[in-house]
Amino acid sequence: MYTILHAIAGYFFLVLVVRVLSRRAGAQMTPFEFVIIFLIGGVIILATVGNDRSETNSVCAVITIVLMHRIVSWLKIRVPAFGRIVDGTPLVVLKNGEWQTEIMEKMRLQDTDVMAAARNKGVKTLDQVRYAILERNGAISVSKAEE
Repeated sequence: MYTILHAIAGYFFLVLVVRVLSRRAGAQMTPFEFVIIFLIGGVIILATVGNDRSETNSVCAVITIVLMHRIVSWLKIRVPAFGRIVDGTPLVVLKNGEWQTEIMEKMRLQDTDVMAAARNKGVKTLDQVRYAILERNGAISVSKAEE
């Protein structure tokens, strides 16, 4: 039972840590998905090098993490506010040619990062960008301006 409580606490702690650090680290994975990768690996390592090296303990911890993942996924669907806390929300960093500097500073995002994403979409100048949005998974979406 002690292992199960530690796995639950570890799950929520890692969601919080990955969410607070930044959304740019993995660019294609949400912080929610990072937690599963890190936590399962960590639990298996603890079961391997810790005092309790039983397979039962390791399997219990991994099953707990998987169940927590399912419960949090279900809660994100049922309670949208919870989903915004866990995954965040998309942020507009460029709107009609105006940089949203407060958001960019908070996310540690530079205009060169946004323009690199714009070039990947075939946009050459800032005038051609209507919106640039920092998505929940760290990717930057660019909406072209009407010509």
